[in-house]
Amino acid sequence: MSDSCDFGLIGLAVMGENLALNVESRGYRVAVHNRTTSKVDDLINGRAKGKQFVGCHTVEELVSSLKTPRIVMMMVKAGPAVDSLIDTLVPLLSPGDIIVDGGNTYYADTERRTKSVEEKGLLYCGTGVSGGEEGALLGPSMMPGGSPDAWPHVKPIFQAIAAKVGPNNDIPCCEWVGPRGAGHYVKMVHNGIEYGDMQLICEAYFLMKEALGLSNDELYDVFEEWNRGELDSYLIEITRDIFSVKDGDSDDFLVDKIMDRAGAKGTGKWMSQLALDLGVPSTLVTEAVYARCLSAMKDSRVLASKSLQGPSSTYDGDRKEFIEQIRQALFASKICSYAQGFVQLQEAAQEHDWPLNFGDCAMLWRGGCIIRAVFLDSIKEAFDVNPKLENLLFAPYFTEAIHNAQDSWRHVVATAAKLGIPTPAFSAALAYYDGLRRERLPANLLQAQRDYFGAHTFERIDKDGWFHAEWIKLRKEPVGK
Repeated sequence: MSDSCDFGLIGLAVMGENLALNVESRGYRVAVHNRTTSKVDDLINGRAKGKQFVGCHTVEELVSSLKTPRIVMMMVKAGPAVDSLIDTLVPLLSPGDIIVDGGNTYYADTERRTKSVEEKGLLYCGTGVSGGEEGALLGPSMMPGGSPDAWPHVKPIFQAIAAKVGPNNDIPCCEWVGPRGAGHYVKMVHNGIEYGDMQLICEAYFLMKEALGLSNDELYDVFEEWNRGELDSYLIEITRDIFSVKDGDSDDFLVDKIMDRAGAKGTGKWMSQLALDLGVPSTLVTEAVYARCLSAMKDSRVLASKSLQGPSSTYDGDRKEFIEQIRQALFASKICSYAQGFVQLQEAAQEHDWPLNFGDCAMLWRGGCIIRAVFLDSIKEAFDVNPKLENLLFAPYFTEAIHNAQDSWRHVVATAAKLGIPTPAFSAALAYYDGLRRERLPANLLQAQRDYFGAHTFERIDKDGWFHAEWIKLRKEPVGK
């Protein structure tokens, strides 16, 4: 079977195995390898039995089974394991062969690896893959970047296995993103927006559960209705489904049996850290990360609940009206979350000289991925009209949507504060919106403070240049001194 395979994949955890099955289902012959070789045998004798697969117990065997230019996709844990596998692959490959990293890799590592691999005459493709287990098998969202010369070779396979959208279901959610680490950066921003989306939905749920006392059956009906409108999305859909699932050990709902302690794998944190480096206010993902951190402090929260007091959480107004106001607050906050994500992408593209197409980025997320949503079409349209759009909130569709939701949004945030129900993401979104729409902010005082204690200088509104004031000499002496 030497030189008979079109595609090689190393790493047969859930995502890797399902991607391999997806590739084979599109008519390609696939070679697979895993460090624990029993996984290779299990796949070949199980889900891949009778299909176009070649099981390989060594990396050397996998490489020798591939047609040239060889395409080897790594689906291993991000970090040192990727570098180690690259070191193993490089001596076995020939000029023009392609190494693909489909893991959740930090973009700077992909920048470094692309340069290193290219120096050895090979091509490198750092590819964000989103959609989880189901997406990997049936059609993920894919965000490839790296060596531009790799794209013509991986494009037919990647676009064949990717999710499809459009009127005729023929537009693949996979397009070349940009050089070096661009693909993994776009995937990171996708994950950050995902953090924000999930937190916003959780806050909407908590308000309806705590303030209105909605049952899980009622919550199912609410999310079912929301998923038929402008909030139509994968996350709203699965949230609806969650409220229908009973615990196998009792007649209770499973969601109520789950510990309120959230996990995280780091990509949201990366986006927040890089936003700070760029000086852009990606506040929603940051609040979403902190909300997960606070949830993890379960013992402290149990202790605090016995001593720290707050108001009653019961809302005594019109239930139906408040649910609709929560929906509008969720939609407005979601718009701000995506607006922040695209601002960060724009700044990163400028910083790293990546020629990103922001409308195409929105369409990459239109299907197959966790944040897929109907309103991504509107984001695509906004960037089609103005490729240099500074902020999504300036596009007419989103400006009007925010204006229509604004009264409800403010009422929900204010009511949550009065009831003592935490809504950090709703509140951060509203604060971002109010900060952005203000021509003047109190930063003049902040800059005066910096100049007073550190001679950091300041600009003036009536003169050009930078200035420093002798604050101590000019100040008014306090009364009594």
